[in-house]
Amino acid sequence: MITVNNLTFNFGGQVLFKDVNLKFTPGNCYGVIGANGAGKSTFLRILCKELEPTKGDVYIPDNIRMSVLKQNHFAYDEYTVLDTIIMGNEHLYSIMKEKDAIYLKDDFTDEDGIRASELEGEFAELNGWEAESDASKLIQGLGLSEDMLYVQMSDLLESEKIKVLLAQALFGNPDIILLDEPTNGLDIDAITWLEDFLSDYFGTVLVVSHDRHFLNDVCTNIVDIDYTGIKMYVGNYEFWYESSQLIQRMIKQQNKRNEEKIKELQGFISRFSANKSKSRQATSRRKLLDKLTIEELPASSRRYPFIGFDMEREAGKDILTVKDLCKNQDGEALFSDVSFMVGKGEKIALLGNEMAVTSLLKILMEEEEADSGSFKWGISISKSYFPKDNIEYFEGCHDSILDWMRRYSKDQTETYLRGFLGRMLFSGDSIFKEVSVLSGGEKARCMFSRMMLFGSNFLLLDQPTNHLDLESITAVNNGLREFKGNILFYSHDYETVNTVANRIIELLPNGGILDFSGTYEQFIEYKKEKGLM
Repeated sequence: MITVNNLTFNFGGQVLFKDVNLKFTPGNCYGVIGANGAGKSTFLRILCKELEPTKGDVYIPDNIRMSVLKQNHFAYDEYTVLDTIIMGNEHLYSIMKEKDAIYLKDDFTDEDGIRASELEGEFAELNGWEAESDASKLIQGLGLSEDMLYVQMSDLLESEKIKVLLAQALFGNPDIILLDEPTNGLDIDAITWLEDFLSDYFGTVLVVSHDRHFLNDVCTNIVDIDYTGIKMYVGNYEFWYESSQLIQRMIKQQNKRNEEKIKELQGFISRFSANKSKSRQATSRRKLLDKLTIEELPASSRRYPFIGFDMEREAGKDILTVKDLCKNQDGEALFSDVSFMVGKGEKIALLGNEMAVTSLLKILMEEEEADSGSFKWGISISKSYFPKDNIEYFEGCHDSILDWMRRYSKDQTETYLRGFLGRMLFSGDSIFKEVSVLSGGEKARCMFSRMMLFGSNFLLLDQPTNHLDLESITAVNNGLREFKGNILFYSHDYETVNTVANRIIELLPNGGILDFSGTYEQFIEYKKEKGLM
């Protein structure tokens, strides 16, 4: 149980939220949503006592254990994976280490024996003997090998560290779990496993996520940070979204009816207030007019960029042919024997090893060379590329956003560029901000703007929803879905994959591909039927 009483938090003279009163109870999963900068991560940090609120308090009973997903991926480099995971239960880990230290003493005393016996009892009560097998189950569920338990954290890839820290947060059945963007860096299989884990969890879970499908699958409640307030709604993300849109429409419709009624009453009063026979009616209408108010829509922190791709020319008959492509890295195959043809209007989601997919897209964009095989683009094809790593476009660049965009625009006028950037949520003086200091989300919006200016008929995208908030992800999803040309993309966002792709190509670890025409959900059903999952 978490009880929030009259919570207010100010940051830099700005009120993020005020007078918040909420209760979080066991058996529920609460999705925390809000625009970038609304205060989602700040709210979680207040709940776990990392930050002090400006006013109010958070009450958590003393016997309740809370676990938090750590964000520092280098904090545990000196430890093994197993130790890092068990540290998710600090009390168990401290007992384990103290117990081991006693047994290693050369001058083992009677007092040491008594203390060791006490520690063994506590260790057993905390299921310490199952700790290693529990840690193994967690990392295997997230797609890592059991052999990795004894590897040093410093030797892991970034994507592997992310999974270990998530396993740490889930370890040992904590009463409360706080997860800030737990699906970042996870592939779809790992996300599916996490959804199943949280759906069956007995405790209280609060999760910040930009993954709409994830929020729909795991959340029993939505906690919305907006309008400098925090409100809780029963239901998953989709139910909250539809409800909030309905409320906004109802308020607008009521305001419109009130405006029309006010005009009607004002007209009557002005016509008949001087007429003695009508003065009583005019007075009664004036009283009615005084009661009518236009309910002001609260200013939301949510803003949706416009993302839409127009083709300057239609693609011809020949689109893309890939034949027997192979690529090795450090003596091991990333992928091999990859062959496929792209037909007109196909939007293909790539699945498989993240490094393999990124390498394939780079090869098709001629940023890398394949070890063998070939590919051929049709002569009518024009391409736009959204890379996973956009650092080369921004690092060391001192251009303003306006000047950076001018590089890629046929229309060089400031009026056009301002209008274009305004739709991408760059307005006012923000267009003069230097691109090298932009946030991840701002850089992503710049990259989408660049793609939109090209007017290409083939889009290649590598994890396009990274760093974006829910509103921007929705805009990207809609823009790709409505695009009339071809798309080849890789994404961890389930909803984007399922609603955009009409064909799935999975790069298989042992070579070749699994090629399926249909949506991602249909692909999953197909794999289940064929015993491939």
